[in-house]
Amino acid sequence: MLTARIKKVLLADDDASIRRLIRTVLEKSGYLVFEARNGAEAVCKASEHLPDLIILDMNMPILDGFGAVKVLRSDPQFAATPIVAISASTIRDEHDSAFAGGFSSHVAKPMTLTELRSEAERWLGRELAHASRR
Repeated sequence: MLTARIKKVLLADDDASIRRLIRTVLEKSGYLVFEARNGAEAVCKASEHLPDLIILDMNMPILDGFGAVKVLRSDPQFAATPIVAISASTIRDEHDSAFAGGFSSHVAKPMTLTELRSEAERWLGRELAHASRR
């Protein structure tokens, strides 16, 4: 019998309350979550933890989401890793810019807990997330 490996998620956002909320939702869904406070820290932690999914706020200090995704996509080990942009902006141009900049998808803040869970399951698979809770 094969045991499903717990999927790892790297979450980068400069707002601690947003990180706490997203982390709680993802951990309750069965994912292992690592946090970063800015894009530069996210790049370092990605190399350290090799996440299956990366969630980046687009507006962070030191290195924003666009800068972080550019660095990550230049590394072959993250070329195919799903990277989700989160942003308080609902402007269509920013949504389109996220895709053009190398993000796999974009979720606008505030997001519902269902939207967040669905986005993770979209990239990581529902069955693997729930396997750890059986």
